[in-house]
Amino acid sequence: MVAFELAVQDVHGLTVAARLGVDRIELCSALPVGGITPSLGLVETAVATPGMPPVHVLVRPRLGGFDYSPDEVALIVRDVRHALAAGVAGVVIGGVRDGRVDDNLVGRVLDAAGAAAVTFHRAFDTLPDPAAAVRTLAALGVRRILTSAGAASVADALPALADLVAAAGDRIEIMAGGGVRPDDVEKIVRTGVPAIHASAKRTVPSTVGVTLGTAARAGENGFETTDEAEAARFVTALRAPQ
Repeated sequence: MVAFELAVQDVHGLTVAARLGVDRIELCSALPVGGITPSLGLVETAVATPGMPPVHVLVRPRLGGFDYSPDEVALIVRDVRHALAAGVAGVVIGGVRDGRVDDNLVGRVLDAAGAAAVTFHRAFDTLPDPAAAVRTLAALGVRRILTSAGAASVADALPALADLVAAAGDRIEIMAGGGVRPDDVEKIVRTGVPAIHASAKRTVPSTVGVTLGTAARAGENGFETTDEAEAARFVTALRAPQ
């Protein structure tokens, strides 16, 4: 059975993940901007939630690209250690340097993670030679890669996903993600990926009476949270006979 990883960014999403029995969650904050490291309080709440599937924490210290300074690398490693001390099953990281996998960053994270699973996130999609990156990450000991195969749409991604699955073999998992909808599941499963990642989110309208920053102006705004009905459609699609 193909696994379903649900991206979660708040306590409502935790409740949904536990109630639906998804296979695992990627825990983060600020999904509208691609996700950043969640608070330790949210990590601890996730681990303590009854019925929670394995929790994998995104460790991304800032917005923008994935070429990190030495101080940022040290922060990533520290956040990885804090997350693992809280009892998570794995971490999700990514780093690039000169168009290739940042093997120094990945190696340091793997050392800190020990036996916990390490996923390389969609920084993978910025790399010009995906097959070489698969070989590098597999050799380092990364458990899985989250990728949209660098395509603008799911339909365009299907051939490249199948190629990545073939290149990965049994050395590393390829997990499809990036704009995936429940209607895409059947087509993606045919590529041979062992897992699908999605956020299954909706926007809740909300009025903010004061400008909080350049990206948070006063007026009609909103916040994103997990859409339980949409997440349930993923679960149904993945657990239906293929």
